[in-house]
Amino acid sequence: MICENCKQRPATVTVTQVRDNQKVVRHYCSTCSQQLNNIGVEEPVSVQQMFADWFGIPTWSTNSPKSQQDIEQPNACPDCGMTYQQFLHDGKFNCPTCYDAFREQLPQVMKRLHNGAVQHNGKVPGAVNETYQIKQQIEQARTEMRKAVEEEHFEEAAVLRDQIKTLERQLRGGEIDGA
Repeated sequence: MICENCKQRPATVTVTQVRDNQKVVRHYCSTCSQQLNNIGVEEPVSVQQMFADWFGIPTWSTNSPKSQQDIEQPNACPDCGMTYQQFLHDGKFNCPTCYDAFREQLPQVMKRLHNGAVQHNGKVPGAVNETYQIKQQIEQARTEMRKAVEEEHFEEAAVLRDQIKTLERQLRGGEIDGA
């Protein structure tokens, strides 16, 4: 395909715009694309910009504060000078100090990355996860049993002992009902 502007070089850049609900596709060579970007034709959106738009709160959003300037934001990282807007644009920090400098804004980004969670807990395969949960239940029951014995609640301790035995059987043989 030939550049629509100079009609000489092969087109390497495709610009798609929506104007008046009509999709307009233009094909330019890299030279004409750079020249047209300087004149004012919109540049194609980069992946980093797409993520920046996704992570940031646009001013037209219903969830956005009334005045973006009223929000107290650190101006820049004290070590590298990076701003929060640069982070949103680039999608990564320049140095370890950036994490501390922008600590207040990061939960908003993490919520979007982790489907509402602000802490990443990792992923465990299903079979390992069940075993891990049973082991956690056993440890919790043992702790409660020790506490019950110390407080001389022997009936409660006996019930907890039976629960521990049932959980240990599940762990060894995969029994669900504890029969």
